[in-house]
Amino acid sequence: MGSAGAKAQRAARKAKIEEMRRAEAARERRNRIITWTLSGVIITAVAGGGWYAVQETRDRAEAKKQAVAAPVKGEKTFKDLGRNHVTTPVSYKMSPAAGGDHDPAWMNCNGDVYGEEVSETSAVHSLEHGAVWVTYTDKATAKDVKALNEKVKSTPYTLMSPYAKQSSPISVSAWGKQLNVDSSSDPRLQRFLDKYVQGKQTPEPGATCSGGKAA
Repeated sequence: MGSAGAKAQRAARKAKIEEMRRAEAARERRNRIITWTLSGVIITAVAGGGWYAVQETRDRAEAKKQAVAAPVKGEKTFKDLGRNHVTTPVSYKMSPAAGGDHDPAWMNCNGDVYGEEVSETSAVHSLEHGAVWVTYTDKATAKDVKALNEKVKSTPYTLMSPYAKQSSPISVSAWGKQLNVDSSSDPRLQRFLDKYVQGKQTPEPGATCSGGKAA
């Protein structure tokens, strides 16, 4: 083969190599474009999903806020309640008491459950600190008492004790507020706790529920 033929073959091989390089470069560009596109889709989906998650959380928080703001159906409200510290018996407007003059010592109310009736005047002092007092009679079933026991033990600023003189099997009392129910499964009971444990009606919000009477 002459020099001209050899030169032509070299030129052909070079052209072939260049063509292969261009093809490879084109494939790499396509792969990068596909990768960028998929990444954008994934990021958009994640961002969108995150936005929906944030919005859903905000919606739930707003719904709870509105539910707490609304009155609990059937609750009673008592106003013009005294707040004097006394060591003598007090004649309360309601039974159990939901506010008024009270003993200088409060009942411990960090989820405390008492098996016997407690000092009413000391329990009222606990309400002044923002606690909710759960009471029940012998008409409450053993199942209800157990459920209430578990609920109170897991809820700071609550206390629970039997109370024979009330008209309903179960009562929940906060300062100036009270609700009577027949069963621990009544959804209003949890709403009352959500609304009034350290609620806006509390005369001394944040005051301690420890260091008081234990029985």
